Amino acid sequence: MSKPIAVVTGASRGIGRAIALRLAAEFEIAAVARSREELAALQRDVETAGGECRGLVADITDPDAVERTLSGIDAQVLVNNAGVGAIKPFLELTRDEWRHMVDVNFNALFDVTRAVLPPMLARKSGHIVVIGSISGRSAFVGGTCYAATKAAVNAFTESLMLELRDSGIKVSVINPGSVATGFGSGWSAKSWALSADAVADAVAQIMKARGFRTVAHYPVLGGLMAIHHASK
Repeated sequence: MSKPIAVVTGASRGIGRAIALRLAAEFEIAAVARSREELAALQRDVETAGGECRGLVADITDPDAVERTLSGIDAQVLVNNAGVGAIKPFLELTRDEWRHMVDVNFNALFDVTRAVLPPMLARKSGHIVVIGSISGRSAFVGGTCYAATKAAVNAFTESLMLELRDSGIKVSVINPGSVATGFGSGWSAKSWALSADAVADAVAQIMKARGFRTVAHYPVLGGLMAIHHASK
């Protein structure tokens, strides 16, 4: 019997890679990223561990590429993980950096989720997990754009939960604090930062949660993680 499919964006490195590896025991992984080489390495690691993984090379800021890549995939799980961050004072941000963060962190949610959601609605089953950030609820210096995109992520996810909760589809957002992945520009590594594996474990945990609505805040390795889970 074939495994259900989990689509993971930004799966070639960092949090996305950890999520793909963590879910591979129970799901066939459809890993989306721009780097063919890194996706091939992920596929090898998943298959070495006995799982199944297909690498899907796509730029999620290109709506046509998203449609070509994801339409027709009957996924049980979608993890909207891909994200970028240029952390610097507002007047040092370029328009290109601003637009790129908005396109990857927020606008791509529209195209990716619209491509994957219809089969979930048809079968009245599925789970959409979005990786946000605590910066979406707590501003910080240098985060004028990044924090704003993550606030938008929270609003999108919570609104989608309300829209889909009577359709048998779960919608969750996970808001990590600092994660030790070398993410973006302007970040500095902290000894107390979360590991990518800790975030992946949170994704696996929330996918097993039951009930209508649960909000949990807990410390992991000194970093704060907030989980908002909603389902019918």
